[in-house]
Formats: sequence, structure tokens, C-alpha cells
Amino acid sequence: MRRISRITVAGAATASLALALSACGSTSSESSSSESKGDKGLAIAYDVGGKGDQSFNDAAYAGLEKAEKEFGYETADVEPTDGETDADKEQRLVSLAKQGYNPVVGVGYAYASAVKGAAEKFPDTTFGIVDDATVEADNVADLVFSEEEASYLAGVAAAETTETGVVGFVGGVNIPLIHKFRAGFEQGVKDTDPKVKVLSQFLTQTAEEGGFSSPDKGKSAAEGQIEKKADVVYAAAGLSGQGVIEAAAANKVWAIGVDSDQYQQEALAKYKDSILTSAMKDVAKAVYNLAKSVEAGKPTTGIVKGDLKTGEVSLSNSNPKFADDAELQEAIETAKEKIISGEIKVKSS
Repeated sequence: MRRISRITVAGAATASLALALSACGSTSSESSSSESKGDKGLAIAYDVGGKGDQSFNDAAYAGLEKAEKEFGYETADVEPTDGETDADKEQRLVSLAKQGYNPVVGVGYAYASAVKGAAEKFPDTTFGIVDDATVEADNVADLVFSEEEASYLAGVAAAETTETGVVGFVGGVNIPLIHKFRAGFEQGVKDTDPKVKVLSQFLTQTAEEGGFSSPDKGKSAAEGQIEKKADVVYAAAGLSGQGVIEAAAANKVWAIGVDSDQYQQEALAKYKDSILTSAMKDVAKAVYNLAKSVEAGKPTTGIVKGDLKTGEVSLSNSNPKFADDAELQEAIETAKEKIISGEIKVKSS
């Protein structure tokens, strides 16, 4: 039985410091699984951009909140630090496991090496990683998504909505994961209307340069595309996507959000009338389901994939202008059915 507690680790800086201190100076024997009491619940370690990105990381936190509420146990959520190494990430995960958290989830592909290392040290703890499919271990769940499928539908929406015949894509970092978003979006646009031009741009080559955490970079990129007549801009850029949405609102064009339903995000409320839809992936559900499997004593491991068929990637319908457009909705539903049936093969690169 787990110790019942309503305490959540609050205050990112405090939590990060406490976890870092608890991990410092530990010996190899202290890092063994025998040190883990396993009496605490879900812990998540955030990706670049951290909590409050109104997107990827916040979706993971929503899953943590649901698990905490349902299971009534102690949880932890920990922020990344600037310039951290893979060793720093691994130390963070090891510290969480040592304190008895189970499962421990690294949010983002950047945790691949860290999850692998921590899982080896704590074979009795279940680890999860969101957006990676390379960590092969008996106690690791790879929580991956078919982002290209939701992005294809976003492309259909963009092509059906544009009045200028030009749409834009802003990717946070030039990496394979973001290539999936771009590939699906571009294919969706071209399959819907080959005459529509797609402007594509990556903000940075590496995450360390701020591609996922710099709204100013996103805003500047979107403004550049809008100057070239783009009137629908899709951002797959984490926190940087907020800048894209801001630019779209200021220039009275459409933005398409990502990961979470950004029309519903409180921090983006003043821009929501410019958010046509969001290409969502249910990170919250994936994180919660992993916690639920551990709580039930049957931890999920291996590759766990969410797609249109499972309902774990989708387009949001919160904006009435989007939801009430019957012609647009029909086009999206038709494309969705063809993807699920296999008639449409969506590219991932």
C-alpha cells in the first residue's frame, strides 16, 4: 500500500533545488533500487519550456493532477535547468526514484539517455518517456504519438480556410520529431489544394538555442510569414508557439495551436479568437494511464502509441467558428476516416 498524502511538490525552483540536493553526493549503493520505498505516486520531469508552456508540458501536468486526485497520493513535478546535461537529467530521475516516486516520467525526447540510465539503476521502478521510441527496457514505457496524423488534419483545415493561398508552419527545433508535424501539415495542405503555398521554418537547430522556449523567436518567425501573405500559421514549437499566436492575433490572421487545446488556455485567452483549432495529442491521458497501470500493479511498458484511431491525437473544436463550419468539418472528417482506414498514408518526414 502507498502512503496516502495530499501533498504535491509545489514551487518549481524549490523542488528542483531539493531534488538536486538529495541526489548530490550519493554513492552507487545509495542509488540502488533498495533505497526506493515505492510509497509515493507519479513524478514528472519537464521538458524545455517547463510548466506554463500552455502546451506539451502543461498537458503532462494535467495527467499528473488527474492521477493525484484519483489515487490520493503524493506527486512531484520538476523543472529543467538552463544548460543541463544528460547526466543532470538522469540525476533528477534517479533522485525521484530514490525518494520512492513510481512511475517517474521524463517529458520529452531529450530524456532518452536519462531514462535509460535511471531505469537500469532502479529496475523495480516504472519509468516513462514522452515522445521517444528508442528506450528499450523492461521497466520503461515509450509514450509516443502519431503527430503527423493530427498535423495532416491541421493542413486540411489551413487549406480550406486560407483566403490568400499561403499558409505557414513554424517548428521549434529542426529535429525528426518536429519533422513529423511539418510533413503531416504540408501533406494535408497539398492533398486538399495543391495550389496553396506552404512556408516552413524552424526556429533553431538545437533545443539549447531556445527553439521551444522563446516566444519572441516564434513571434518574429510568424510575422515574417505573415508579411509573405500567410493567413493561417501552424506552430509546433512549445512555449515559442505563444509568440506565433500573438503575431497571428495582432495581424488578424489565423493560428493553429499544438499539443493542448490552446483556445481553452487561460494564458492565451486574449488571443483565442485568432486560434482556429489545435492539433492535439493527449499527453495527459498517456501519463495518467501509465500511473493507473502502476497503481493497479500491472505497469505498462514498451511502446505505447496514440493515433487518430485510438483518439489520442485529434483536432480541437473549441472555437465556434471552426466547429460550426459544416463544409470544413466534413473535409476534416473525410480525411480522418481515410487516414484511419489506411486509404491515406501520412508521411512522417
